[in-house]
Amino acid sequence: MKRIAAALATGVATLALSSTAALADETLDAVTERGELVCGVSTGLPGFSNPDDSGNWTGIDVDVCRAVAAAVLGDADAVKFVPLTAKERFTALQSGEIDVLSRNTTWTLTRDTSLGLNFTGTNYYDGQGFLVKKDLGVTSATELDGASVCIQSGTTTELNLADYFRFQGMEYSPVVFDTSDQTVQGFASGRCDVLTSDQSQLYALRTKLDNPDSAVVLPEVISKEPLGPVVRQGDDQWFNIVKWTLFAQINAEELGITSENLDEMMESDNPSIKRLVGTEGDMGEKLGLSSDWAAKIVAQVGNYGEMFERNVGMDTPLQIERGLNALWTNGGIQYAPPIR
Repeated sequence: MKRIAAALATGVATLALSSTAALADETLDAVTERGELVCGVSTGLPGFSNPDDSGNWTGIDVDVCRAVAAAVLGDADAVKFVPLTAKERFTALQSGEIDVLSRNTTWTLTRDTSLGLNFTGTNYYDGQGFLVKKDLGVTSATELDGASVCIQSGTTTELNLADYFRFQGMEYSPVVFDTSDQTVQGFASGRCDVLTSDQSQLYALRTKLDNPDSAVVLPEVISKEPLGPVVRQGDDQWFNIVKWTLFAQINAEELGITSENLDEMMESDNPSIKRLVGTEGDMGEKLGLSSDWAAKIVAQVGNYGEMFERNVGMDTPLQIERGLNALWTNGGIQYAPPIR
């Protein structure tokens, strides 16, 4: 019996390894054969993933998808964007409806271990906050006892909100909606006193008010919300590609490589620059991509700093300072492993 059990255990282990091996190139092959990356995004959040009147998507999360398409297909425009609510997003990825999820999604232990998914990095460090009407006369979240709070279902903000109010010894009445657009509409119409979400989302949603200056984001940040792209577990090559796409953009900013000076940088003698742009080494081959995979990203989408400033920076309606999202060399915590 022991021999039979051992043989069965060996067979199961072998089958599991074979299944994992079979998945190794699955997503890359599918995307390459299709000629298009299918990317899950939000249903509309300015600065992160938002369609214009012509249906063209823009935002920092959108640019993550475009960067992956540039690396894999050589064309940042070869992306099909699939808008998903918070409730729909993980199922869409698990089922294979999308190749990657890039939708202001918080990296947590539970999500990383129990959903069959892998977070590939952090493209925006955030934290939950509160948006209130100025005429409410509130200057601190500690003054919100008894408030009605608009909140989106299926998000980490629900638990954070409950934890914060319980810890502060305060009461609140939740007003729950399915989408972020519905939450801001509820806030604007007076359904609630407060709107809570990640601070970045609050700045974005405030731009949708008839008078954005009528509301203010309170100073308290009550959680850690590292936001980033997500892929399915079991496909290590695809996991590496999406992960190193973001890392390439961060490294490019640190090395001073931009979409404007890329041609000049292609002639650089700096070994770190040469490895990133593909004029030295076999970094692309290690990922199953062309040698100039990262150069294509920078040429078509830009480095991390360009991506940030174009979508959510001080010259945009959101006017978000780099803060934690500045490079580690500039007082922030954005940091990527080296390409070598």
